[in-house]
Amino acid sequence: MNWLSSSQGVVLTAYHPSGKDQAVGGDHGKGGEEATASRKYGQYTMNQEITKVREKPPFDRSSSQDSLDELSMEPYWMEIENIEKSSENRQDQEVVVVKEPDEGELEEEWLKEAGLSDLFGESAGDSQESMVFLSTLTRTQAAAVQKRVETVSQTLRKKNKQYQIPDVRDIFAQQKESKEKVPDGIDTQSVRTNENKYQGKDDQASSLVVGKKELIPLVAEEAPASETDINLDVSFAEQAVNQKESSKEKAQKSKDCDAPLSNFRCPKDKTGITRIGDLAPQDMKKVCRLALIELTALYDVLGIELKQQKAVKIKTKDSGLFCIPLTVLLEQDQRKVPGTRIPLIFQKLISRIEEGGLETEGLLRIPGAAGRIKNLCQELEAKFYEGTFNWESVKQHDAASLLKLFIRELPQPLLSVEYLKAFQAVQNLPTRKQQLQALNLLVILLPDANRDTLKALLEFLQRVIDNREKNKMTTMNVAMVMAPNLFMCHTLGLKSNEQREFVMAAGTANIMHLLIKCQQVLWTIPKFIVNQVRKQNSENHRKDKKAMKKLLKKMAYDREKYEKQDKNTSDADVPEGVIRVQAPHLSKVSMAIQLTEELKASDVLARFLSQESGIAQTLKKGEVFLYEIGGNIGERCLDDNTYMKDLYQLNPNAEWVIKSKPL
Repeated sequence: MNWLSSSQGVVLTAYHPSGKDQAVGGDHGKGGEEATASRKYGQYTMNQEITKVREKPPFDRSSSQDSLDELSMEPYWMEIENIEKSSENRQDQEVVVVKEPDEGELEEEWLKEAGLSDLFGESAGDSQESMVFLSTLTRTQAAAVQKRVETVSQTLRKKNKQYQIPDVRDIFAQQKESKEKVPDGIDTQSVRTNENKYQGKDDQASSLVVGKKELIPLVAEEAPASETDINLDVSFAEQAVNQKESSKEKAQKSKDCDAPLSNFRCPKDKTGITRIGDLAPQDMKKVCRLALIELTALYDVLGIELKQQKAVKIKTKDSGLFCIPLTVLLEQDQRKVPGTRIPLIFQKLISRIEEGGLETEGLLRIPGAAGRIKNLCQELEAKFYEGTFNWESVKQHDAASLLKLFIRELPQPLLSVEYLKAFQAVQNLPTRKQQLQALNLLVILLPDANRDTLKALLEFLQRVIDNREKNKMTTMNVAMVMAPNLFMCHTLGLKSNEQREFVMAAGTANIMHLLIKCQQVLWTIPKFIVNQVRKQNSENHRKDKKAMKKLLKKMAYDREKYEKQDKNTSDADVPEGVIRVQAPHLSKVSMAIQLTEELKASDVLARFLSQESGIAQTLKKGEVFLYEIGGNIGERCLDDNTYMKDLYQLNPNAEWVIKSKPL
């Protein structure tokens, strides 16, 4: 199955289940040296001739910015060679080939994952939940759904399965009443104005041309970086539409300026920033559905094909440390340490590296001895869970090599089989801001185990980079070393060529760079998605309440009595402009708080903690948080800088509770 369509020009290195090398010929570079047979490293092969690319790659470059060949890709190619050495004599995993999906099959899977399976097939109908969900979508999100429903509809008709499929154009008709407005009553002009304040001149990068493909160049480490807020208030796809409409007049200006990589940051938001892990599971499920639709809409607007890869069936061990699925590994780890969210071996390897000091020159880049790594793997498999493994025998560079090996040998990639293709396609997006937006949505879509482990990895890599003055490992160096370990999937066979190998190297290193540098933004849930969840909840509550009233009326209950009981009884003794905060696990279990313009969530916490004794106050600080519960949200942990009055106005029916975060 092709990893990417040929139009995208981005392909992973080839996997040959037989393990046989394929001969390559031809000349390359000045010396016209004949390329030798392809090199085999583990489950991957890469043509040896591509190592010449860094000497003189066959591409044109923009005159306004240094091209990629002037930024040494040496760490990337050296890592490839290290992978080859460490993988010699390692047994390949058996891959079960999965046939190409039938036409419309991927679209059906997409609709199911988006929670819209009742829009097609025998179950098609007017589901209240789906209708509420669809009513909150933006124009571009609605178009993405409509496109997939129409494809499935055509497929079903071809198969002579004439199910009743609703015309989604009717569902979204209200969103097309005025071309002057976008969803939620926001004027198009105001969206553009809002977007303009986030746009800097560094957004549209000058491009590197490889064949007919433009690739945003990697940025030299010493290049100055500006601070740029990323707009989380407006749909990313809607922003892309507005940018395309105004791009003609700005195109020439953009090409005439240098484009250093910005330090993207989350803008201040008075209602608080929402991070992954802050929402209740039922709301997070809605966030994931919306993120999938938004990602698809963004790729549609930008003309990038996005097709999820079906999980590949692969025979794996059901116990051990290496070559074990993350979920299986965590299940066995949780029997040892209940509640753990990151594999214990992964944590221990990072800990061992840090024990040796992060100032070691060439950390992560310099490999351990291949033979020693092989022996350590076998010994770890036998002794790790017994607690008899001698960690003192593991040198720092060995631990780093084992960490990369663990990531590389996961049966399914850390970035997931389903979305690795989409992660790779990020390099095809025209601006760095759009690349970051796509990565943000992809991180949200990752399974919990993958996302938690990726976060731990990126935080560790940042700590390594923080010591770059001594260890010589800059962000780009670390990105180039780690990219082959995260972006190569040995369970899919792919055809490759020299140009595509170079594109993959440059593109994945660039994506890795963004993942490391912008991880604070990537773990943020965009405000426009949280607002869509609020609207869904409000509409569902309204319909549920209406249905309940109708039921009670039929049962001859006193309607007036019901409405009186329906009011929040906790508000009865709370005057206007005051909220009552509950803290069942603190000394002061309840407190009425006067809302002011400057009152923040951190201030509310401080008032409660001030009632604790000295030791208890220290212990509780950082362990308890203020939550917004109910109203138009299930449950949300508040950012310390949330302005309470602004949030109260957004969700006046919420309750306010101080408690610890669940494991």
